[in-house]
Amino acid sequence: MKKYYTRFMLLLALLAGCAAPPDVVSDEEDYIVIGLSQVGAESDWRIANSESMKAVFTEENGYELIFDDARQKQENQIIAIRNFIQQDVDYIVLMPIVEDGWDSVLQEAYDAGIPVILVDRDVSVSNPRLYTSHIGSNFYRESLIAMEWLENSLTETGRAADASFNIIHIQGTPGASAQVGRTAGLEQAIEKHDNWNLIAQENGDFTRPKTYEVMDGILSTLPPEQKIDMVYCENDNEAFGAIQALEEHGYQIGVEKGVIVISFDATRNGLRACMEGKISFIVECNPLLGEMTEQTIQYLEHGESAARQQYIYERGYASEDITEELLKMREY
Repeated sequence: MKKYYTRFMLLLALLAGCAAPPDVVSDEEDYIVIGLSQVGAESDWRIANSESMKAVFTEENGYELIFDDARQKQENQIIAIRNFIQQDVDYIVLMPIVEDGWDSVLQEAYDAGIPVILVDRDVSVSNPRLYTSHIGSNFYRESLIAMEWLENSLTETGRAADASFNIIHIQGTPGASAQVGRTAGLEQAIEKHDNWNLIAQENGDFTRPKTYEVMDGILSTLPPEQKIDMVYCENDNEAFGAIQALEEHGYQIGVEKGVIVISFDATRNGLRACMEGKISFIVECNPLLGEMTEQTIQYLEHGESAARQQYIYERGYASEDITEELLKMREY
């Protein structure tokens, strides 16, 4: 442990003519110092993820947490990591904005002997030893869950036999592992089905305002006779923006006859929208990764090895799977 906090209270006996040696009362606490670089606060998911970290990395639990909000900029994360190295923290927890561009700064952390733990998104580096563990979601698997539901749903409703199935795809932040994985599953499914057509693909940056803006633009430029069967959004906030634009343009939303909306995250608000039929299918992406991250650090503190790849359990939900009890239990 590299950083120590010591408080000294000096009891000075000032007596006329002579002074007794002062008693020194010390209260020394030894904290594990965590430097955490978070993407930002762009979504309900991200806010819950930050709160999960702050809840476990407390002084009461033996930690000092240095929290940095990158405001959606990778250059801010690189600056933060270099500051953490200068501060000689014990561990660096990184929620990377994108996969690429980390080799140099993670090499600096490695050379300084500071373990780096990736949370949520992953990175692509030339030397896998530059980080200790990745804790998060299997984003590609999430997309496969969604595509399996979609194929079954189209068969059940008879829409699989339609001459064309037209898709609008709203991507997350380009280069983020969540975007890469969720996009891969959709594109793989489109290649598999001859009648599935990608009619528009735009970046919503995982935010509601930007998605509303790009969806409004797409819908405003499509010919009036253009049929839209599905909007594939890469998180709940994008789904909310897309739904708002669809409704304002007069589109019906629904599995059997309307526009199918698929989303990821399954926040409480997202689940409610799914229960109400606004979102047709939603795949869970659990942001509560604080305990898994702390457990990994405790393994390392005790000289044990931590699993390099740790996926949290997740599932998908259709409207019939959601109850008021589930919504009440949702922590995010």
